[in-house]
Amino acid sequence: MRRRDQRLMMISAAGAVLVFAAALTFAGLRDSIVYFVAPSELAQKAHAGQRIRLGGLVVAGSVRRDAGGVTAFQVTDGGVSVDVRYSGILPDLFRDGQGVVAEGEWTPGQPFIAERVLAKHDERYMPREVVEALRRRGEWKGPQ
Repeated sequence: MRRRDQRLMMISAAGAVLVFAAALTFAGLRDSIVYFVAPSELAQKAHAGQRIRLGGLVVAGSVRRDAGGVTAFQVTDGGVSVDVRYSGILPDLFRDGQGVVAEGEWTPGQPFIAERVLAKHDERYMPREVVEALRRRGEWKGPQ
């Protein structure tokens, strides 16, 4: 075998190993990716059983607590409201009208089942995705 052919085989083998490593990496990351959606985008962008982050404002008067520690509330982006069910301790800053991001799964025709709820951490903060969704709907009242 000529030296040129040996080099070509080595480069081909290294390329194949690199493609295999990249495929394994992307396959592993695919399960951990969580997309952000606003309530009005939920039906178009989310698939049943897909992990997503639902963001918006807590609808005033929608928070309900059960004796079993299950909380139900609604999240809106000004156009559509989505029912959210959550079992656990809500953040201290969670209240009506506040920005919130709920991470979990959604099935069409069912409430959004949240595994984690995040609330803003001070009076000026709101997640960037929530702000952008509210701006698109014309509902944002904060600073530009």
